[in-house]
Amino acid sequence: MSSLRPPSLDEVCELALRLPCSPALLPRLITVLQDNATGAEDIGEIIRLDPALAAATLRVANSAYFASGSEPVETVAEAVVRLGLREIFRLAALALVNRWENVSGHGAYHGEPGDFCRHALCTALAAEALAEASERVDPQTAYTAGLVCDMGKLAVAHACGPFFPAIRLEQERVGGPWMRSERSVLGYDHAQVGAQLLHRWNFPPVLAAAAEFCQKPALAPADALPLLAHLHAAKYLAISFGPGVGEDGFHFELNEAFLLEWGFTPEFLQETLPVVLERATARLRDKLTYGPVVF
Repeated sequence: MSSLRPPSLDEVCELALRLPCSPALLPRLITVLQDNATGAEDIGEIIRLDPALAAATLRVANSAYFASGSEPVETVAEAVVRLGLREIFRLAALALVNRWENVSGHGAYHGEPGDFCRHALCTALAAEALAEASERVDPQTAYTAGLVCDMGKLAVAHACGPFFPAIRLEQERVGGPWMRSERSVLGYDHAQVGAQLLHRWNFPPVLAAAAEFCQKPALAPADALPLLAHLHAAKYLAISFGPGVGEDGFHFELNEAFLLEWGFTPEFLQETLPVVLERATARLRDKLTYGPVVF
């Protein structure tokens, strides 16, 4: 790879795919959880493939919040029963995304340790809350889309760090969305990288489309539009909310007309903010605004 030119999109993805701790386990969890016949042991078998995730699952299940004076659980299957399927998916998804941030790094965007995870969680919780309110998309799918829609940023930060000064200069020169400056300097943007990575990790196509079109939802395929409406609104709420927002987030371009078409009025979005704040605070507690996120 020449130091005189940015790596190609394929080269960025190849470098990212070599990193350990990828979220590639998530599609398997998604598939299993969609099966009505799934039991605690089925999910436990997947979680046990990742020793660190298994340990985190047991640790959370035996925490004061979930144990409530009960006897400690000793197996992953018992932990799954105690936590419940929804909670176990949330834990696994967030833990895997957080670990990939720790390996790939996020400093190129001038972020602090844990910022990517914080912002991803706020986006996920906002998408979930909007889906629950609208009843137009599955809340778990919305949550997952919010959590993984920016994965391309970590890959770009890992592979293209030396080119970020040029991206910032371009941003100062022309303004507008941050991704436009990425494309001017690199020839692609982090959304394109994220979509390709999710394809390579075998995520459902609608989640790859969500990553690619999150900031330009009107251009998405028709079957992805309902999810994109919720995700675009969630992204706006997460940026407005604040935790973990990187320098690129302040150049987010909101498509208000698109959101209004789907019924996401300013009043409706404003009503959702306290719900997101409450859920994010419950999940991250003292790490909501600063410090590494640990599971």
